[in-house]
Amino acid sequence: MNVKKIFFFSIFLFFSIFVFIILPTNNFQVRAETCDNLSIDEKIKCLKNETEKLGSQSKTLSSQISQFDAQIRLTTLKVTQTEEKIAQLSGRIDQLEGSLEALTKAFSERVVETYKMSKVADPLFLIISSPNLKDVFSRYSYLKKIQDADRNLLQRLQVAQNTYRDERVDQEDLQKELELQQKTLNTQKLAKKLLLDQTKNDEKKYQSLLSQALAEKAAIEKALISGVKVGPVKAGDPIAMVGNSGYPSCSTGKHLHFEIRKNNSWTDPSSYLQNKTIQDEEKGGTASIGSGNWQWPLNDPIRMTQHYGHTPWSWRYSYSGGIHTGFDLNSSSSDVIKAPADGNLFKATESCGSSTINIVYIEHPDSVISLYLHVQ
Repeated sequence: MNVKKIFFFSIFLFFSIFVFIILPTNNFQVRAETCDNLSIDEKIKCLKNETEKLGSQSKTLSSQISQFDAQIRLTTLKVTQTEEKIAQLSGRIDQLEGSLEALTKAFSERVVETYKMSKVADPLFLIISSPNLKDVFSRYSYLKKIQDADRNLLQRLQVAQNTYRDERVDQEDLQKELELQQKTLNTQKLAKKLLLDQTKNDEKKYQSLLSQALAEKAAIEKALISGVKVGPVKAGDPIAMVGNSGYPSCSTGKHLHFEIRKNNSWTDPSSYLQNKTIQDEEKGGTASIGSGNWQWPLNDPIRMTQHYGHTPWSWRYSYSGGIHTGFDLNSSSSDVIKAPADGNLFKATESCGSSTINIVYIEHPDSVISLYLHVQ
């Protein structure tokens, strides 16, 4: 009896492992096949739904890889769709150009002819030069038809010009959209590569990285409660020094994590900071960032190693929906961190995994808080 129980328990255990561990690794592939044999619009809608389902699942390395695969396939389809729209639009624009040239040429010729005929269109001249009244009406009716045809030609020319101009604008907008989609696709592919490089396809390592991100979030939440008030600061006042506190559990190197919250919700810092050209190490080259009036917290030249939002490393931040909640910055000239705007300064030191992280933050008017992590 005991042998039978052990036998059936072993079968049950194997089946459970197969269903809950082995099957999920191919789960996206199975579900994604349901999106095949559809139009490209329907495929995009179908894959969006599958990507959302994967994003709501409990995070495992296999589900994260499946989510990246889903995102990459979805973005690839969007790129294909946009390329097809551009190709179709280019064909219509080529046809419009030919039609526009023909109409312009015809209208130019008609203007010359109509001008010549207008010289003999005077009613008195028609009466004098015509042998009878019937001929006067015939010639006058003919001239009216010519004038109506000219007006119709002019209207067609104007419509063709407007359509051509609108479709050229559409083409330029689609080209910009395509460039953004291709950048997104490159980011997604790089994120998957970095995921595999950093985890070495090891579930334990993956969970450790997620835990580190959660530990950093917990440290921030504690700091906002237990932070010690230093006092009021003005824009430009020194408030801390760039550091690497939190290493190795919650920091990968010396940098400033600069974050802004409005009503305790993460906000893109670029909407607060003044416009500035910075060195963009995440995407390469330089970038013009900022649309607000706050000073930047570091002196020029500023290097940004990670943007706000979806980045190649933001898969770690499952708690925020996979977005990096601030800017990661460095300065080549100084480690001094300055207050970007007036407010009240607070300082806190919190545990972060097996490490200790130093955090300062400023409470600004209108329920806005700016945070500065990993400071010395």
